[in-house]
Amino acid sequence: MSNKVHVKTGDEVIVIQGKDRGAKGKVLQVSPSEGKVIVEGINIVSKHVKPRKMGEAGGIIKAESALYADKVQLICPKCSQPTRVGHAIEGDKKVRVCKKCNAQF
Repeated sequence: MSNKVHVKTGDEVIVIQGKDRGAKGKVLQVSPSEGKVIVEGINIVSKHVKPRKMGEAGGIIKAESALYADKVQLICPKCSQPTRVGHAIEGDKKVRVCKKCNAQF
């Protein structure tokens, strides 16, 4: 299994598959070993939380859950379009490139 993910923390992405299809959000966390990402405001689930300390309230909270990285597509900051990620060598660094407008990320 590949441990590479095409998005990084802080990238703006759009969901292309599932119940939240078409929703946009910022990547909060990336887990390359699982191939999953957590996106702000996407895939909200209800979690039952137990009080851990004396006087702390328990209850049901809403939180973002992980979804597969294959289900999100990067939004280019220049052309604002969902795009695939290409790579180019600039000097001695490898940079990510928009496949639609060739802008660097």
